[in-house]
Amino acid sequence: RHGLALPPRKPRHTTFSNHRYHKWKNLVKGFVPTAATQLWVADITYIDLAGGGVCYLHLITDAYSREIIGWALADTLRAAISLQVLEQAIGQALPPCGGERLDGLVHHSDRGVQYCCDDYVAKLREHGISISMTEDYKPTDNAVAERVNGIIKAECVNRRLFNTTEEARDVIGRYIHFYNHFRPHMSLGYKVPAIAHRERGGQKKMWKRKEYKGRSGEYAGNDVSLQGQVAGPDESPGQNP
Repeated sequence: RHGLALPPRKPRHTTFSNHRYHKWKNLVKGFVPTAATQLWVADITYIDLAGGGVCYLHLITDAYSREIIGWALADTLRAAISLQVLEQAIGQALPPCGGERLDGLVHHSDRGVQYCCDDYVAKLREHGISISMTEDYKPTDNAVAERVNGIIKAECVNRRLFNTTEEARDVIGRYIHFYNHFRPHMSLGYKVPAIAHRERGGQKKMWKRKEYKGRSGEYAGNDVSLQGQVAGPDESPGQNP
């Protein structure tokens, strides 16, 4: 009415599952990790650019610590980008004393062609990583990954419109560092992911606290400046996977 309504955004699709590759079973229903490097979750989300363009954020997150352990932002959905992110995550997870196996680790994703293709599956098998995939298209089937996507968009992406992929990569990269090292999570007992990643055992969840005071360290925007040592936590009751 009166020409004031914004045009609706075009739907963006990051998952193409109508392909020839094998689709793997969901191995993680009801599974709760008790340490880092037991369950990784992978996903791709789109980032709008000025002028109607789009780029894609490829992520792998440790489900126990919520730490983002591999990421890339590119103007393509090509499987090669997702494979680079996987190699990044594997590189930081391998023991410093040597060895190429990560037995006991499960990699969970949707059934997109990026995760089902031969090269990606071969890399997982090379390192002894079990393969798990969603069975449906409900966000709850990959809830931790979807939650991380939502945090990045709410706190970093939705506050601005990037002009180029390079600009988006720079700002989002600095935000991911902030997220991993300075941003506490209620699901981690107000710890930051980088600290939780070094722990073991169940995490003390703090969802009952409905309001968090003292958000002095909240992510500050373009310059990624930190007014304090930590940011306000992400979750409120009912939001956490």
